[in-house]
Amino acid sequence: MSALFADPSAAAIPLHLIASDALPEWLDGQSDATRTWVAAQGFTGALGQALTLPGEDGALRMALAGYGTASARKRGRFHLAGAAAKLPKGDYELHADVPAAERAVEALGWLLASYRFDRYATQSPMAARLVAPAGIDADHIRALAEGEMLTRDLINTPASDMGPPDLEAAARKLADQHGARISVITGDDLLAQNLPLIHTVGRAADRAPRLIDLTWGKTGKKLTLVGKGVCFDTGGLNLKPGASMGLMKKDMGGAAAVLGLAHMIMATGMDLQLRVLIPAVENAVSGNAFRPQDILTSRKGLTVEINNTDAEGRLVLADALALADEDKPDQIISMATLTGAARVAVGPDLAPYFSDDPDFVAALESAAATHADPVWRMPFHTPYEPLIEPGIADLDNAPSGGFAGCITAALFLRRFVTDSPYAHFDIYGWQPSAAPARAKGGVGQATRALHASLGTILSK
Repeated sequence: MSALFADPSAAAIPLHLIASDALPEWLDGQSDATRTWVAAQGFTGALGQALTLPGEDGALRMALAGYGTASARKRGRFHLAGAAAKLPKGDYELHADVPAAERAVEALGWLLASYRFDRYATQSPMAARLVAPAGIDADHIRALAEGEMLTRDLINTPASDMGPPDLEAAARKLADQHGARISVITGDDLLAQNLPLIHTVGRAADRAPRLIDLTWGKTGKKLTLVGKGVCFDTGGLNLKPGASMGLMKKDMGGAAAVLGLAHMIMATGMDLQLRVLIPAVENAVSGNAFRPQDILTSRKGLTVEINNTDAEGRLVLADALALADEDKPDQIISMATLTGAARVAVGPDLAPYFSDDPDFVAALESAAATHADPVWRMPFHTPYEPLIEPGIADLDNAPSGGFAGCITAALFLRRFVTDSPYAHFDIYGWQPSAAPARAKGGVGQATRALHASLGTILSK
């Protein structure tokens, strides 16, 4: 996590953020030489453009970053990051006539643009560094960037180095960093502690399944985050085809997201009691793998008919959610790379979520709009409940027909939370192609919006 702001210094290069329609007015206040240089280089203020201007001695005296038009900005986010990646080495001080909230988002985007996944190969660092802009909380922005980078690192790491024990080690490292408490239930102890679904899904793998339980904070409202930690998903006996298995190192993206969010919460010192539950497993194939048409009994006592072993994420989440609900926290939030249906519905860029609480929805969507972290509400549509009731068991883990797959998965999870406010996020956790501030690969979704809205959500 090397994304830090540059130290303020007199040597910082002024960087002017200029919208297309503001360029003529800005040029009116510049010298003839500057106007000539800008015109000769073809700088128009288009989104993502970057231009450096030399002084008489040839050294950089200022730089320009294009801010485009209002309509162009609506088509993306982290607009400054695109220009920042094109600037030469140096420390830059932002000059921008935009609101402080907008400066904060653009500063965060700059830090996120500097992310490199360099565990296995050397990566060239981004040359330009930013001095924290005036009027923003630099420590707060840094904490958000660090949380996002933690999420990205965890998702990007292949299952060979990010199995259940490695995910546990990452959680322990985070706990040590913030003085949190952590306990882990592993292997057959899951059965002794009445976590049978987590054990069943993970028992076929060489690396034992486990439940990671991290707690932090002693005052304030109680928040429990539950993250799906399927470190690799073969599909089990309903084996995935090769093309569908290619990205399954990211099937622990929910766990990565809640750990990133936990860092944001702890690093910014939020006044709440945090609990993070991560069922960490591999869905593998061996002689003791669970089978289609098995009927399993969950921690809550609900029975589940297995009609597809590739619908394993909701099983491990079910036990963790039941455990979370027993504590009756003020809010439970689950995050999981759960269904392909969610991707078909909204694509990779939006984080679909489920909540019946209008106050939760209003707070989250307001924060999402101002923190460049888009979400999309999906319905807990109760009339679809019969689709998850197979008749010979309480629940069906994979209803036939394929309709409303992300909704039926969310309804399945909701059955395990009866005493606490509950919201569920069916995230993708992956950036398919590079975009400003978002390298191709693992990515956090909805965590910044949640962090910004938790104070309101928990204030009820």
